[in-house]
Amino acid sequence: MSADLSPAGPGEGAAAAPSTRTAPATRMTGAARRDQILAAARRVFAEGGYAASTDEVARAAGVSQPYVVRLFGSKRDLFLAAYQQATSEILAALSAVPAGPDAGERMGDAYVRLLEDRDLLRLVMHGFTAGTDPEVGRAARHCLGEAFRLFVERTGEEPDEGRRFVAFGMLINVLMATDAPAHVGEDAGMDALLSCVQESVQERRTA
Repeated sequence: MSADLSPAGPGEGAAAAPSTRTAPATRMTGAARRDQILAAARRVFAEGGYAASTDEVARAAGVSQPYVVRLFGSKRDLFLAAYQQATSEILAALSAVPAGPDAGERMGDAYVRLLEDRDLLRLVMHGFTAGTDPEVGRAARHCLGEAFRLFVERTGEEPDEGRRFVAFGMLINVLMATDAPAHVGEDAGMDALLSCVQESVQERRTA
């Protein structure tokens, strides 16, 4: 390392006194705060379902409960916003696959990649069970129907193949919602089913 040969100024030689100024805190925008709360809501509702509270979401987001209510309204509105965001991500992943002879494989791969966000699929499953709410039910039905429509449209396959695709995705969701991977050895039938599904998923990940 070369030495610093620049001329010394008056009083140099002693260490400079550290500045006591602190950088001003960056104020989070409303949109960023909303995204922060939605991310927390995804985690909390994925774990506790619709029974989770706005207070739990607020603690997870590091904000006050009144702020969450002021931004989203009721718990139902917050759950719906988080749920619509999750289903939109699923449909966006499927929609990104262009039509073609390999569309079926690519759509399957796209869904498998969604498994990296375990909370997303668990939240979607909780939404199906909360489908008696008119708006949540509408979002859940649209997610299922649009996944089916996209598969048939992009692959050119018969509707029965679309049904198989949606059914396999739902099976994955159920296994995630019941936390099946964490309870291997509890039930022989479930172990066999889980092994079958995991083999199929692993084949896609390594293909």
